[in-house]
Amino acid sequence: MTSADHLPGPITCAGQVALVTGASRGIGRAIAHTLGAAGFTVVVNYASSPEAAAEVVGAIEAAGGRAWSHQANVGDEDQVEAMVKAVLEREGRIDVLINNAGITRDGLLMRMKTADWQSVIDLNLTGVFLCTRAVSKGMLKTRAGRIINITSVVALMGNAGQANYSAAKAGLLGLTRSNAAEFASRGVTVNAVAPGFIESDMTAELDKEPILKAIPLGRMGSAAEVAGAVRFLAADPAAAYITGQVLQVDGGMVMR
Repeated sequence: MTSADHLPGPITCAGQVALVTGASRGIGRAIAHTLGAAGFTVVVNYASSPEAAAEVVGAIEAAGGRAWSHQANVGDEDQVEAMVKAVLEREGRIDVLINNAGITRDGLLMRMKTADWQSVIDLNLTGVFLCTRAVSKGMLKTRAGRIINITSVVALMGNAGQANYSAAKAGLLGLTRSNAAEFASRGVTVNAVAPGFIESDMTAELDKEPILKAIPLGRMGSAAEVAGAVRFLAADPAAAYITGQVLQVDGGMVMR
């Protein structure tokens, strides 16, 4: 076995910067904590809850990490450009982008308001386009960077009452693969993580029995498990040769 057959050893992410959108709650919060523990300086993006974002920053700092927050609606081009500019002015670099921010406006298609359709598309899909375009400029210049888009199993299977959300998350799959193809020659990887049913405030009110029957592992996942998959793609040397892929964290719910 030659030296080329060995993966590089563990690396520290100290000095590297990760921008996590929608990081003040839920899966985004877990991702921010996990990347902070891995040594990244974490920029905690939030839309409307400075108190929640401050709690995330405080928890990362209390654990010995470094983090700060920045308010921006990722569906707004000017706010995205201002956020990326602020990060680059303060940190000088963005090594990892986690496109996690998202909203739901559920309803059956026949009753769905156009505004509810458009708001989900604008934030969940166009927002990823805006953030990726803004951040990738620096990554392509330095020929390094990792981008992870948080999609969903509904992108693969659809879900009644979530035509807007499913369409946006399915759009992320095409965007992920297209960007992976465009950025590969510059050493920038682009992947997606597709969570299944994850324990959260939103899922606490659901009827769990039919959901659990559809999950081969027989349980819902945790935000920490999603964050672990993100950490692998964002920081692990073993993920350096992975791009254009979708990692499903769904307990086997959607097997393709």
